[in-house]
Amino acid sequence: MNRESTWEECRETNAAVNVSPDKAKIKSLLDTAMGRNRFLNGNAIMEDNANYIFEGLYASLAEMLHVLVLKHGYQVGSHICLGYYLRDVLKKEDLFRLFDDCRIKRNGLVYYGRKMHFETAKESIVKCKRLMEEIEKLVR
Repeated sequence: MNRESTWEECRETNAAVNVSPDKAKIKSLLDTAMGRNRFLNGNAIMEDNANYIFEGLYASLAEMLHVLVLKHGYQVGSHICLGYYLRDVLKKEDLFRLFDDCRIKRNGLVYYGRKMHFETAKESIVKCKRLMEEIEKLVR
């Protein structure tokens, strides 16, 4: 269970700390995210792989969010705090809601073994891609 419910609480609990922006790390994270996306987008979405494609896209999304906060001088230790950065600092409530939906679905897959139905997985892939497009605009 998360202790934090706001960006400020993430800062208070050191789930988000000030760091110097690291250009080499930023480039590496972006390269990894983009490379993973190219690989995943080269696969047809089918019932037997949709959950895995979503999980991989979510990993790229999280890397891109880490790039975003790192560019602004933060290192964040939890995915929910990445979401709070979107909501509370950038005032992007719509992006936060999309991210939180993806985060919850990803946690269900990774931590609880809850595979999504095919249609839900396809919809989640679309949401994840849309969110990455928006985050990429904020990163660049």
